Amino acid sequence: MASIFNGLNIGYSGLSAAQLGINTTGHNISNAETDGYTRQRVVQQSTTPLGSIIPGAQGNGTQVKEIVRIHDEFVYNSYRDASASKEYWDFSRFTLEELSTYFPEIENVGIKYDMQEYFNLWGDLSINPDNQAIKIALAKQTEVLSGDIQQTREQITALQVTLNDQLKTSVDEVNRLSAQIANLNAAITETESIEGQHANDLRDQRGVLEVAVAKLVDASFFEGNLFSNMPADRNVIEKGGDYTMNIAGFNIIDGKSFHPIVVENDESPGGFYKISYERQDGVLIPMDDEIHGGRMGSILDLRGNNFDSDGNLTNGQLQEIMNQLDGFATGLIESTNNLYAQGAQAEMLSDSVSLTPASVLNDSRYNFEIGDFDVVAYDIDGNEAARRTINITATTVMDDTVYNAAGNIVTPGTTNSIIGQLRLPQDDNGDGNVNNDIDSILISQFTYDSLSAQGSFAIKTDEARFAGYTFGVEDNQDNGLASGTNFAGALGLSRFFDGNDAKNIDLAHELEKDPSLIKANKAPIDGDNQLANDMLQLQFEDITFRVNGIEVTDDLYGYYDSIVTDVGTRTNAAITVDETVTAKYQAVLLSYESISKVNIDEELVNLIKYQTAYGAAAKIITTIDQMLDTLLGLKQ
Repeated sequence: MASIFNGLNIGYSGLSAAQLGINTTGHNISNAETDGYTRQRVVQQSTTPLGSIIPGAQGNGTQVKEIVRIHDEFVYNSYRDASASKEYWDFSRFTLEELSTYFPEIENVGIKYDMQEYFNLWGDLSINPDNQAIKIALAKQTEVLSGDIQQTREQITALQVTLNDQLKTSVDEVNRLSAQIANLNAAITETESIEGQHANDLRDQRGVLEVAVAKLVDASFFEGNLFSNMPADRNVIEKGGDYTMNIAGFNIIDGKSFHPIVVENDESPGGFYKISYERQDGVLIPMDDEIHGGRMGSILDLRGNNFDSDGNLTNGQLQEIMNQLDGFATGLIESTNNLYAQGAQAEMLSDSVSLTPASVLNDSRYNFEIGDFDVVAYDIDGNEAARRTINITATTVMDDTVYNAAGNIVTPGTTNSIIGQLRLPQDDNGDGNVNNDIDSILISQFTYDSLSAQGSFAIKTDEARFAGYTFGVEDNQDNGLASGTNFAGALGLSRFFDGNDAKNIDLAHELEKDPSLIKANKAPIDGDNQLANDMLQLQFEDITFRVNGIEVTDDLYGYYDSIVTDVGTRTNAAITVDETVTAKYQAVLLSYESISKVNIDEELVNLIKYQTAYGAAAKIITTIDQMLDTLLGLKQ
């Protein structure tokens, strides 16, 4: 049978429960603005009653069963995933908006405007082909156009390098956070090894780190089985058991064990980082292709995540735009140089090219087209002395001449080679004289250095026999393209532009030093403006632009507009998706906070409730104390 002192214990149990409730409420209030903190609740139950008495068991006070956090794992997962998606699109949007500023196609600003001014000056030169002031202005405008193309390419490259550096920083951050999660797992396991104990604050800290990791990379988190706690709160759905964190199919965290991600750039000439998982045997397994979410996924999609055999990037949104800009610059360079080779001169020498004498032109990496071009020779008075058509077929090579060890010809080249066609004895001008034709007037050769694996094509007039003669290379447009075969353009035989893409496009060095050397004439005759007219017309002609093995036929303005449109389309798409994802994130965040975030008004109500309970429990003790005084007074 219970004694009067049992009543004191009941009152004390009420005091203790109310005190713990006040402490927990105070803990909630003090952490109301703590990132990732989940509100906690005290769960009470009555203690085991005393033995049976009539009319029933006598209560023995209250006890705190557990302190739980109000956490719904399903809502939390949605919040974590939404955070990762928002980070991906926020970062993509920011980067693409910056990229779009590199193409300011507004009035009097941008590459397109520079190109219009450039062609306008060719038009002025066609009207006054010998005007030195116009040539100087054309040279300056060419440098402006080339400079803007180069600057745009450099800006994109710098942005790509910045993303590459951020990738390294992000991987380091994932490793740092993962190590902290592994340490927290050990502490959580130790705390919860005691029955009824919940590592609420430690789990909150781990949740903050999980969201941070998810924002960086598309990680998956697993922890045993889900369980609910309806008596505590209908919103309590927790996880428990063995913990793993998986990235790109690899377990980075197993319980309290952590396996760092490897990031290195030793094999990349551009310094681009590769991400790998290191097996226990030291073998590195690439992860780049399997990372798609979070900031790292956005960086890899923008920067690129595939490499060729030389360690250069082959994909990525920035790389694709750079490739298009390179294709545009290459098309401009080669089509211009191809036309400029029409201007009469005494000698042409190609760039060093990765071609052997037996290399099939149509199968090489250079932009040769099947068709034909004319080599035209002019006499000292500027009259056309000879013309020969050179064919490029699907099997044409540079030189199939057979030479002996001394370099003398054993077997002449055939019509299946460029050199063979140039040297072939034939009556080009139909005058019955075989000594005043292209094969007599011009000396042509193709030299190849096996050590450097580089070749060079040269053609010049035979000054000993034809002093004062000049020649030009005129491409025929049977294929409907301004570039025709692009033979002179692909080899760089006669350069108005130096360089081969957007990285190094520039006005030819000799023309930069002396703009008066700019040719407006095709034939060596004063007042001839045919070359300048052809240059002016080039802006409206179709050109073949090549990007990653894909050929696109368009004029210069049309192709450049397609690049600008592509940048704008990518940026607008990122903005639209980001706005949608942000709206979804806000909705999920609201749902998550409605369950787990501390509500100050609610906590103040709880504080009053526990304060009242504490006062009532204290009243029980003071009442029993008075009863004891009465009993002791009776004894006296």
